[in-house]
Amino acid sequence: MDTQNPSAPSRAQSRSAGKNHPHAGGVVHENARHTERFTVIGNHLAQHPELSLVARGLAVYIQSLPAGAPVDIKTLATRFPEGRDRIATALRDLEAHGYLRRTRERVPGGRIVTRTVSCNRPGHRGRAGEDQAPGPPKKRQAPRKRLLPAVPQPCHPAPALLQRAIDLLSTLRRHDPRLLLSATDTEHLAPGVAAWLERDLTPTDVRDALTARLPMEPLHRPAALLAHRLTAQLPPLPPIRPPAPPPQVRHPFQTCDGCTRVFRAPEPGRCRDCRGDLGEPA
Repeated sequence: MDTQNPSAPSRAQSRSAGKNHPHAGGVVHENARHTERFTVIGNHLAQHPELSLVARGLAVYIQSLPAGAPVDIKTLATRFPEGRDRIATALRDLEAHGYLRRTRERVPGGRIVTRTVSCNRPGHRGRAGEDQAPGPPKKRQAPRKRLLPAVPQPCHPAPALLQRAIDLLSTLRRHDPRLLLSATDTEHLAPGVAAWLERDLTPTDVRDALTARLPMEPLHRPAALLAHRLTAQLPPLPPIRPPAPPPQVRHPFQTCDGCTRVFRAPEPGRCRDCRGDLGEPA
């Protein structure tokens, strides 16, 4: 007789054990606790139903970088083999789903740079680099409209002067279609134009100063540009002229009744010498 191995399970036992094992045929996690150099990634990113693997991997890489690290397309294409096109597409997808915010800002010196903000949980904004606790999504407040710069004020804001200023502003779009102003912008700028007209300038002079040497790129806030020019290029007030003396009255010629001398007087009579001889007041 053959001797059976008492330690070998029966066929029924083997099928039962494999069928009831919770991880049969799937992944088994062998986790170790990280204490340094790790990044926390939410399952909303790792298991995102619409983002590609390239986009998800790129998001994980960007979240692991220190603040200030460059994440432009050229730098990322140098670091990874996917190429500029696939990296650019992945960045756009991350931006569309809220994992990135990219804005163009002007830095001191006039140079324009792209600022990138990485969001580890879209919809939960805080200070840059600050982790946000999970919670219900918050509604984004509409951005406040930036106020226009102040403009000079006329010394004597007469209604007729302000109306001339409004008429001038309404014609600027004929010289450059980008200078189309709203009623609110025109009302704000009108006192500044009136201050120029007070300085003995013609409407043509003011119009030329506002429309000369405009930048070639699109004007996103034409009213702000005009407000700056009205303030920065404001000419000085004209000098105060002394009042002109009243004109002298020239009387007609008269013939003296005493000595027949000709002199100027408002009416006939005696000259100054004859009045003095007779003791009459001059």
